[in-house]
Amino acid sequence: MSTAPEVTIRSGRLRGVQRPGSAAFLGVPFAEAPVGPRRFTAPEPVAPWEGVRPATAHGPTPQRRPFGPLTTIPEPSIPGEGTLNVDVFTPAPGDRDALLPVFVWIHGGGYFAGSPASPWYDGASFNRDGVVTVTVSYRLGLDGFGWIDGAPLNRGLLDQVAALHWVRENVREFGGDPDRVTIGGQSAGGGSVLSLLASPLASGLFRRVVSHSGATSDLSPAGAEEVGRGFAAHLGITPDLAGWRSVPEEAVLDAERAFNVVPGRPQLIGERIDVGASLRAARAGVPVVASMAFVPVVDGTVLPTDVESALTSGAGHDVELLMGTVRNEFPIPTATGVEEVVDQLVAAGVGAEGVSAYRAEVARAGERFAASQVLVSAGFRATLVRLAAARARAGAGRRTWLFDFAERSGADGLAAHCHDLPYAFDLLDAEGVAAVLGEHPDQALADRVHGDWVRFVRGGGAPWASAESSVIAAQRYGEGTGFDERAYLLDAQVAGLRELSASR
Repeated sequence: MSTAPEVTIRSGRLRGVQRPGSAAFLGVPFAEAPVGPRRFTAPEPVAPWEGVRPATAHGPTPQRRPFGPLTTIPEPSIPGEGTLNVDVFTPAPGDRDALLPVFVWIHGGGYFAGSPASPWYDGASFNRDGVVTVTVSYRLGLDGFGWIDGAPLNRGLLDQVAALHWVRENVREFGGDPDRVTIGGQSAGGGSVLSLLASPLASGLFRRVVSHSGATSDLSPAGAEEVGRGFAAHLGITPDLAGWRSVPEEAVLDAERAFNVVPGRPQLIGERIDVGASLRAARAGVPVVASMAFVPVVDGTVLPTDVESALTSGAGHDVELLMGTVRNEFPIPTATGVEEVVDQLVAAGVGAEGVSAYRAEVARAGERFAASQVLVSAGFRATLVRLAAARARAGAGRRTWLFDFAERSGADGLAAHCHDLPYAFDLLDAEGVAAVLGEHPDQALADRVHGDWVRFVRGGGAPWASAESSVIAAQRYGEGTGFDERAYLLDAQVAGLRELSASR
């Protein structure tokens, strides 16, 4: 019988769980519980403890209620006050000389939900391939991102920065190299890592970034304040720390989603899709999460400017970036016809090649997704092209690679939001995967995707051409995996960047 692994970090000694080929240290606090006088404040370093602290179960999660009645990813909510934790998966516990590359994962969930305790984020396969893996929690919704008079903005991002400082200070005790850290995330997590790339507070804490379906934001403090004051008025409290601390968590959660809306911003995701509004938003560079209020705010400190502007100005230019989207992201059926959408695409300036690419994708996915595919292009894929172009303008194109995940699920025939994650983590047998991807997802594709991620995390870049040569070319996963020189052509045109539609 194997002995439970133990390590000593700056705050005390930990006892983890031995697993086949690796160890797990779960629910390790990187900051004090954000309750009482610490509620709505910046994270504070965790106080040292005496003795050996068990790290054998996931810690309490900031998520108290799931994203919806059904979620693609299993996302457990775990009660408790100490919600700011990391889980560390390592093949070399206690080996300070191993100096293995480190992959830090930030979960998605629209910035108001999601859980780091998902079985889809287990680090077993990365450990098998010599990578220490860390999953991070951060405050969500109003707690993490809402405007409160007297409280710092972007508390959720500050939590992520604090977690990265914890990694830098402690990961060597788990066999990791603090100078070889890659951060990654999907959806809101993908947007988070892009925000961290743009933030001066996170500079120097990582060398590489992996962003899946990144959802960025450009919300101003004034926009956040308008929502915060309205929410407080609804609850009958003053919009300051004292007022919010007088409200029980359950009362906040009961009303939170109704106020997770910025007045006057178009609702780009929903049962009804305004194709024209989506196209106008893409041309203006408005992020897909622009209508949501509890998101990263351009506060002048954590985020001095929006992500695109920051990357254009050279923020993170020395950091390697791998980013991509899933072909259908949010496949929402509507009655909108293909020809109606094509008319709006042409009116918006999309050329013949772009229209042809759009028709091909709708034929592949189904005509009932004619409108939602424009939302996917305008909201996710056009954003990716804009960010790749910003990196190229700043001289970082050779350190930027794009991917396009097109593998269709055996369950519904689509490549939808989150479908890429079991492939990237090489966890096709994890809980809930068969229900989403079908009974026989392609292990060879998982080997390819996961292998590319491991290579990137190790510092080998990606094995295909970078954005220095073209910001519309990408590695396609699925549908005849290979390098596609026109992967994001439609999306560049939707963004109004027709000059980028040709390879350089």
